[in-house]
Amino acid sequence: MAAVTAAMVKELREMTGAGMMDCKKALAATEGDMDKAVEFLREKGLAGAAKKAGRIAAEGIVATALSADEKKAVVVEVNAETDFVAKNEKFQTYVADVAAQALNTTAADIDAFLNEKWEKDQSLTVAEALSSQISIIGENMKIRRFTQVEEANGFIASYIHAGGKIGVLVDVETDVVNDELKVMAKNVAMQAAALKPLFTNRDEVDADYLEKETEILTAAAKNEKPDANDKIIEGMVRGRINKELKEICLLDQVYVKAEDGKQTVAQYVAEVAKANGAKVAVKKFVRFETGEGLEKKEENFAEEVAKQMGQ
Repeated sequence: MAAVTAAMVKELREMTGAGMMDCKKALAATEGDMDKAVEFLREKGLAGAAKKAGRIAAEGIVATALSADEKKAVVVEVNAETDFVAKNEKFQTYVADVAAQALNTTAADIDAFLNEKWEKDQSLTVAEALSSQISIIGENMKIRRFTQVEEANGFIASYIHAGGKIGVLVDVETDVVNDELKVMAKNVAMQAAALKPLFTNRDEVDADYLEKETEILTAAAKNEKPDANDKIIEGMVRGRINKELKEICLLDQVYVKAEDGKQTVAQYVAEVAKANGAKVAVKKFVRFETGEGLEKKEENFAEEVAKQMGQ
């Protein structure tokens, strides 16, 4: 059985908001498996869905680039070791150059992208240009990921939040392109940045995800009401799944700028479309957050000093 450490308990608390002793029990019951511990707490009704923010730590910038006609766009993430470098003008210029190249690349993945010629200096590959920047800036850096989006029958909206902490692209299919529709699309992109949806709409929701959520919520409902019959439990689970879908699906979310606090993003889009005599569909979005899913190395300086002194 894996030993449960204070750091593990702290991480689980940050992810779930559950109490310290509950987190310790959950980790002990699941032999230190963080994901299973989250499920354990949720089944006991002691936690909501896992908060991933507690595990986001790497520094860097997310940047976007758009074609002149706004029918093609790319979002990229480039990591550095410190926030100080992420705010450095040379680093930001370099990331903008990476985004410009990624906009037109035919590479299917990062490895292929790193092996192609660097557009600003054809004598170098993208990987060699990156190594050169590492030497200049003095920190380890990594081009982590990129995603291109194209829309022949409409346009792509782009939004960068907090100086590059979050980047969003929104694919809008429409037979009318004007300033009002572009403002609407940017508002939808800002919504995605702020409320972190997992899917565009319910059609995108993975069947395995729904099955797992149903399993967890059923266990939680039975623990909450052990004497309830199956019909009542099913009703409870259906209601909670529906509530969750309204939180994780972009078009089902309550629009943050809604004056009545009730209008959904889908209703907002439809309202703007009607006002402009347009047929509009928000087909998909891409959201990158700097360091998402990466762990920052935690240094124990006392141990490091002792090690260097030969103790």
